[in-house]
Amino acid sequence: MTAVAQSNSRNGNKEQALEVKAPAKNAHGRRTMWIWVGRAVLAIAVVGGWQWFTEEGWVDKFFFGQPSMIWDSLVKLFTEGTAFGTIWENLWVTVQEAFYGFLLGTLVGVVLGILLGSNRYLSAVIGPYIRIVNSIPRIVLGSIFIVAFGLGVFPKVLLAAVLVFFVVFFNAFQGVREVDQNLVANVRVLGASPLQVATHVTIPSAMTWIIASLHTAFGFAIIGALVAEVLGAQKGIGLIISQAQGTFDPNTVFACMVIIAVITLAAEYLISLLEHSLLKWRPPNRSEAQAI
Repeated sequence: MTAVAQSNSRNGNKEQALEVKAPAKNAHGRRTMWIWVGRAVLAIAVVGGWQWFTEEGWVDKFFFGQPSMIWDSLVKLFTEGTAFGTIWENLWVTVQEAFYGFLLGTLVGVVLGILLGSNRYLSAVIGPYIRIVNSIPRIVLGSIFIVAFGLGVFPKVLLAAVLVFFVVFFNAFQGVREVDQNLVANVRVLGASPLQVATHVTIPSAMTWIIASLHTAFGFAIIGALVAEVLGAQKGIGLIISQAQGTFDPNTVFACMVIIAVITLAAEYLISLLEHSLLKWRPPNRSEAQAI
């Protein structure tokens, strides 16, 4: 009788839990639907208003383009290609430059951020030089890289890596500094080596800061690759933008921006998947719980 009673009690608890979860799930579904509706309405209002203003002549489409003509430019890019090859070839070059720059900048930024954040002597010695380099305009660095290394992929990767490095470095540095020092001291008392402290305490604690920086970092990698291509390139989306700018073709410029926006959003989605995978142990905060 006792076993039967316990089984009934468990079944009752499960039913109550389902009854509580069902309204919450429905509310979340309705909220998600209304968010997407709001996004769609905003997009339609912006694009429709833009088209209307240019049709009425309130905004000069010669300078600001027109959504319908931007669509025509997109179709032309994907069907007829460009003077520098197909759009896929140019897009692949830009994505490669941004991706390699993202990896290089992230790797160096994480390593130096953790090292300098953990060692106050190194931070005092190297910190001023990092701030000096950070103060140099990126377009100047891009020109230096192109003069030094030519019009190939390498200078674009370097400029993208520089932009990514500072975003990741400062987050990794601050993340290490925010680690609970009492926890570090306790682990050392238990006999952990410096490497064990770093791998089991410092890096996991700073990982939240590092992963958060990656969302911004990839956008900076794209910017670095595009700026370097505008300064000088043989292929790439930045080169197409530069040519369109020279021929006063804002529609092609906006079409290239749409392509880059799609690539960036796809990368952002992949980084979000990586974040959820690496930070499963962390309970979601309020902003993450409400995010879509």
